[in-house]
Amino acid sequence: MPAALPPQLQQAAPQLAGAQAQQKLLRISAIPDQKPETLNRLYPLLANELSRSLGVPVKYVPVTDYTAAVSAFRRGDLDLVWFGALTGVQARLQKPGAKVIAQRDIDASFQSFFIANTASGIKPIANQKGLSVLKGKRFTFGSESSTSGRLMPQYFLGQAGVRLTDFAGGAPGFSSSHDATIALVQSGAYQAGVVNEEVWQSSLSSGKTDPKKVIVIWRTPGYANYHWLAQPNLDQRFGKGFTTRLQSTFLNLRASNPKQAQILDLFGAKRFIPAPPRLYDSIEKVGREIGKIR
Repeated sequence: MPAALPPQLQQAAPQLAGAQAQQKLLRISAIPDQKPETLNRLYPLLANELSRSLGVPVKYVPVTDYTAAVSAFRRGDLDLVWFGALTGVQARLQKPGAKVIAQRDIDASFQSFFIANTASGIKPIANQKGLSVLKGKRFTFGSESSTSGRLMPQYFLGQAGVRLTDFAGGAPGFSSSHDATIALVQSGAYQAGVVNEEVWQSSLSSGKTDPKKVIVIWRTPGYANYHWLAQPNLDQRFGKGFTTRLQSTFLNLRASNPKQAQILDLFGAKRFIPAPPRLYDSIEKVGREIGKIR
C-alpha cells in the first residue's frame, strides 16, 4: 500500500487537486446582451464543440451583467469571453496581453437600428440629422455598457445635436438588453429606442416583434463590434500553441457541419473571421469621449 501523506499534505491535497483541475478547465462566458434562454441554448453547444476540437473540458459560466463580465476577465475567473466592442476594449485595457481571437463576419461593419412605436407618430428619417425628432420622447438604450445599444448610438445622437438630457424626463432609460428594448418599445412603455441589427432581425423573423407596432426609423453607419477575447496565459496553462488552436477552431466553424451550423445560426453569422485589435481603436476613442473609458 502507498505510504500515507503527512497530515499537512492531506489537508492541502483537495485544494491542490482543485487547482490542477481549474488549470485544465477552459471557462467561457459572454456579455448578457440577450435573454438568458437564448444564451443558455447557444453557449453550452459552443462549449461542447470547443471541448471536442481542443481536447479539454470547457464550461460556460453565465454572468449577471456587462460589468461583471469585464471584472471576471480582469480577475482571471474567465478564460474566453464574447464581448461587445466597448467591453472588449475595457477588458483589454485592464488585462494587458489579452488576445482578440475572432469576430463574426457581420462584426466588421455592424449597425444599430433606431426603432419607434408606431403609435408614437415617429416616422422613418432620411438622415442622421433627423434624429432630432427624438427630443422630448421617451427613449431607451440597452445596457449602459453596450456598444450597439448605447455607445455608438449615443455618439450618433450627439453628432445630430441630441443630448441625453433632451429626452422626456431629462434622461434616457436603460433596458439592460436588446430583447428588452424591443419589448419596451413595442409595448409603448418607451416611444423609441435603439437595438443591434442581429437581435432585431432575429426577433422579427421569429415573430416576437410585431412590425405593425414597432418599426425601424434609422440605421447607423457601420462600426466594428463583437469579438472573442482570450486570457494571455492560455498557452502556459494548456500547452504551447493552444491560443492559435483556439482561434483556428472558430475560424474553421462551417455551416456544412450540422452542429457547427446550429452554433453559427444562433450567433447570426455565416462564419467567424480574424479581428485585428486596431479595428477597435475608434471604439476606444468614442468610449473616452463619452466617459465610458477613462
